Amino acid sequence: MKRNKKLLVVLCCFVVLVVSLFAYVSYAQEQKQQEVVIYTSLDKVFSQPILDLFEKETGIKVLAVYDSEATKTTGLVNRLIAEKNSPRADVFWNSETGRTIVLKQKGVLAKYVSPSAADIPATFKDKDGFWTGFAARCRILIYNTDLLKKEDLPKSIFELTESKWNGKVAFAYPLFGTTATHSAALFAYLGDEKAKAYFEALKANNVMITDGNASARDRVADGTVSIGFTDTDDAFVAIEQGRPVDIIWPDKEGIGTLLIPNTVALINNGPNSEAGKKFIDFVLSPKVEELLASSEAGQIPLRSSIKRPPHVPTLDKVKAMEVDYEKVADLMKPSGRFLQKLFVR
Repeated sequence: MKRNKKLLVVLCCFVVLVVSLFAYVSYAQEQKQQEVVIYTSLDKVFSQPILDLFEKETGIKVLAVYDSEATKTTGLVNRLIAEKNSPRADVFWNSETGRTIVLKQKGVLAKYVSPSAADIPATFKDKDGFWTGFAARCRILIYNTDLLKKEDLPKSIFELTESKWNGKVAFAYPLFGTTATHSAALFAYLGDEKAKAYFEALKANNVMITDGNASARDRVADGTVSIGFTDTDDAFVAIEQGRPVDIIWPDKEGIGTLLIPNTVALINNGPNSEAGKKFIDFVLSPKVEELLASSEAGQIPLRSSIKRPPHVPTLDKVKAMEVDYEKVADLMKPSGRFLQKLFVR
């Protein structure tokens, strides 16, 4: 009888131990699901408020990893490729499209079609469900209003190879960020021969190569050069700060300008995939597009219904280049090789 009681006590202890172990494992998993790792190339000043809001509304802790201005997008993409077999990130929030597609091609991304993206135009969504675009910027020219009068402004980026602009134009190093995407888009649109000729003409005209789009903008604002290639968000910030600059929307009568949406994608086999999906649903919501439109970045909503400040154009008011984003991604490596040799640093 005593032996049976001892066995019963041991059995009860074992059951309690097993139940406790399962409860602990369940708790640990639940705690793990309460964080999400976001790699983002969008400037921290613009992305951090969105990440903070997500954390506040969901209770999911955000661990964010940012890229530098000098290696924008490229640094994080290389890191994601290196981590492919043991991912540390759950979501990649990219400030452009080209290298997101490169990650898809390399098997770094997982399919996820967010219900929040239902009303985003198909043009800005991967047909296979690997990424979704939102909140766009445009490649524009910025000019110094103290140095140039409106009647003297170029209407096209192709005019900047003319002798009167010799040494007066700034251009970010074209291997990183949106400048790399823009360069590949020109190769896609113009063809290899014409694109190479254009960039060679820019170099011959002593274009100034800077570390990034913000640096190109700053060289215009401080009067080092008269005109620079940059993105709308960098230009809007400078104008808001009262610096002596304004925007040229180039090639309205020609090829148009490159429209570059942000992209968001789920990482394949990320450690917190369910939390990652919740973040993607959140960042693709109309609320976030409205917040990005009303921020200093002035990002252009892809939905016509989104409220925006008067200086932020609607999508239908932008003369956008007709480009195939997949083709642009395919050309990023060969165009980059050419431009690296051309603009030796």
